[in-house]
Amino acid sequence: MQWIEVCKEEALAEGEFVIVENDDGDEVLVARAEGELRAVVNACSHDGRGFEGGCIEAGLLICPRHGSRFCLRSGKVLTPPAYSDIETFEVKAEAGLILVQA
Repeated sequence: MQWIEVCKEEALAEGEFVIVENDDGDEVLVARAEGELRAVVNACSHDGRGFEGGCIEAGLLICPRHGSRFCLRSGKVLTPPAYSDIETFEVKAEAGLILVQA
């Protein structure tokens, strides 16, 4: 896995997320939640589609289609209809940039 540049640190506000693609074409969602940077795969484990149009509440990523909630820290699914956790990734801020290892 390699470190991928996401955006400038000041470009990602609390409760927002951006989506980046790694060299394999997989999408990673990078968020700022509860003052911390978090990264998860951009695919709901219920239907495999991305989280575009979803939102973040209290450190949870909410799927826009069926309302499943995922912990951004652990990737753990908390509400149905999803029953499987999602993958998480290392993320950091360095020299004013946000980087994700994916």
